[in-house]
Amino acid sequence: MTILYSERRDLELKDILYLYEANNWESAKRPTELQAALLNSRQVVTAWDGGYLVGLGNAISDGYLVVYYPHLLVHPDYQGRGIGGEILKRLQAHYKGFH
Repeated sequence: MTILYSERRDLELKDILYLYEANNWESAKRPTELQAALLNSRQVVTAWDGGYLVGLGNAISDGYLVVYYPHLLVHPDYQGRGIGGEILKRLQAHYKGFH
């Protein structure tokens, strides 16, 4: 299994919904708002297995002091493989010293 990580923002709604619905997240029921929220996050890190979005994490921040990581999802079929930890590590690399 080769997982590729990306910070690209051209996420398609079908890919987002594939991941969120697999994890039974309520925000999948508001697809337009979910996609807009992710695209307007300060940072988004995704994990891909071929053409499948299998992990995602995002950060919202004031850019100076505070950062929050509101979404961190890994597709259930891929959990336990370190994907979530790698996404979080990549997010945190941008925010060293933040609260």
